[in-house]
Amino acid sequence: MRKKLERFSDNAERRNVIEKGKPVFEVIKGNWKKELFGNDNDLVVEFGCGRGEYTVGLAEKFPDKNFIGVDIKGARIWVGSTYAINNQLDNVAFLRVNIVQLEDYFAKDEVSEVWVTFPDPRPKDRDEKRRLTSPRYLEMYKGILKKDGWLKFKTDNTPLFDYTLSLFEDQVKIKNLQYTYDLYNSEFMDEHYGVKTKYEKLFHDQGESIKYMKFQFEKS
Repeated sequence: MRKKLERFSDNAERRNVIEKGKPVFEVIKGNWKKELFGNDNDLVVEFGCGRGEYTVGLAEKFPDKNFIGVDIKGARIWVGSTYAINNQLDNVAFLRVNIVQLEDYFAKDEVSEVWVTFPDPRPKDRDEKRRLTSPRYLEMYKGILKKDGWLKFKTDNTPLFDYTLSLFEDQVKIKNLQYTYDLYNSEFMDEHYGVKTKYEKLFHDQGESIKYMKFQFEKS
């Protein structure tokens, strides 16, 4: 508990952690580039970022883009925040909120790319609405994504992957869908960028294949 409280205290003082109680928290919607990054580069957001391995990993690969990791767990966000500070990654920030509130912190068409990496599969039927690729969340991502912006999804969980694909048959209108059930042995391997989350390493070492898809929403 002491360690967690120390991390919360650090987060409260850090510019790259956006959370309740900070003035920027109330005005960040629609103003990420102006209020935080000070440039006009594309915004890439990872939802359910955990310790932020993917957020900071991509930020290192693409210094000409801005990356935001979103998670409710402050102690986890601290890990990614610390890495970004120690490695002088000024194109990284973390937003500490429940993802269901995402429309309160990102404006319509503000984001260029969304990543959903290894979310909790929520296998029980009663938890369908809590899956980060359920129709209600996909509708939120659609709202904040620019026209022709990409959503990219990675998981080790085959039922969750199949569930997500099934939504595109009649519930969610998308275009340019591309996917694979074995990322590391596919034509999309270059899009892995050599970045692995903690859970990606764990599942892959256990022999699980990594599933990956990307698509764009049909937007008028």
